Amino acid sequence: MFSAFEWMMAMRYLRARRREGFVSVIAWFSLLGIAIGVATLIIVMSVMNGFRAELMDRILGLNGHLNVYADVGAMTDFDAKAQTARGVAGVASATPLIEGQVMVTHSGVARGAVLRGIKSSDLGARPMIAGNIKSGNLEEFGADDTIVIGTQLAKRLGAGVGDRISVISPKGQVTAFGTVPRMRAFRVVALYSIGMYEYDSGFAFIPLHAAQIYFQMGDTVNNLEVFVDNPAKTDAVGARIADAFKGRVNVMDWQKTNASFFNAIQVERNVMFLILTLIILVAAFNIISSLIMLVKDKGRDIAILRTMGATRGMIMRVFFLAGASIGVIGTTAGFGLGLWFSLNIETIRQWIQSATGTELFAAEIYFLSQLPAKVDPAEVASTVLMGLGLSFLATIYPAWRAARLDPAEALRYE
Repeated sequence: MFSAFEWMMAMRYLRARRREGFVSVIAWFSLLGIAIGVATLIIVMSVMNGFRAELMDRILGLNGHLNVYADVGAMTDFDAKAQTARGVAGVASATPLIEGQVMVTHSGVARGAVLRGIKSSDLGARPMIAGNIKSGNLEEFGADDTIVIGTQLAKRLGAGVGDRISVISPKGQVTAFGTVPRMRAFRVVALYSIGMYEYDSGFAFIPLHAAQIYFQMGDTVNNLEVFVDNPAKTDAVGARIADAFKGRVNVMDWQKTNASFFNAIQVERNVMFLILTLIILVAAFNIISSLIMLVKDKGRDIAILRTMGATRGMIMRVFFLAGASIGVIGTTAGFGLGLWFSLNIETIRQWIQSATGTELFAAEIYFLSQLPAKVDPAEVASTVLMGLGLSFLATIYPAWRAARLDPAEALRYE
């Protein structure tokens, strides 16, 4: 498609000489701009994908994909209803659960938390908890006075395995002297850490029968927590569960519960993509300006080539190759830099933190204990294609202008 002569002339025009050095500087800045734009877009999109994936894995690992509530009041005969839910197509597990807001205290320190009552067998079957025990063990979980808490909550309370912590419920007991908050001491048997600050610092688990006594719920539970085989198809599974219970339950799926949270992440992701695309667009305009200046500077050379028999098509391809080379090299460099940075972003963060002595990624603010990144091949490919496409489009007008240059006019003014 392109001849050796056209390649030779294009590469020669890109090399800096003393007289046209300024043009070459602009070309180098254009290349650098495209490389930075492509790399930044790949890095930011990978981090956004990583955030979404990590948050979803942790939220859906600790919370059910579906929650089944009684149509009125608490849920009775929950074991039979859990078995009915497990028989629905697409359901992986169904767990009876009691949940309530409490205050946890130890050594004069008090923190709010969500207290969940769950069977010891069900808690042990959850990989997100059972697979992330940092101290203690779940084998002791089951006695009425045992509790499992997150490492961050234990750190804030100054408690450890074997210590007794007090749990206070705002729903008190009515006595002759007024309402008295319910308080009970529990022994910490295990500490877990799933890597999400909000959950590690705000959730605690006690045996289901202990929760029934503590929250005075008798032989009932709040809801059934259901995990499905495919979290993306909770609507269909939820409809089948409602049919299995003949509509006498209320079903709430995770997409509705966390809709505003994940929608905010998606909006932020789209806006970041648009803003960072402008970096590549600005670099493409730099290619246009540098090539226009190159055409003006090489007007006499173009006229001589035309008089020696070079066609307009050859001239156009020479300058197209010159501009496209800038775009291809810049996009390739940006692709390599962005991919390397994304795959090693946590190591780079740790190095910067140790070098500067500052914390770049606070778990209390960003919910996660480490900076995640998930490279999406489709998004990387679209970013590379966009960089190449804008670079190629930027070369069309300057190349066309070089091909339309009149040799007689160019030589007359030299």
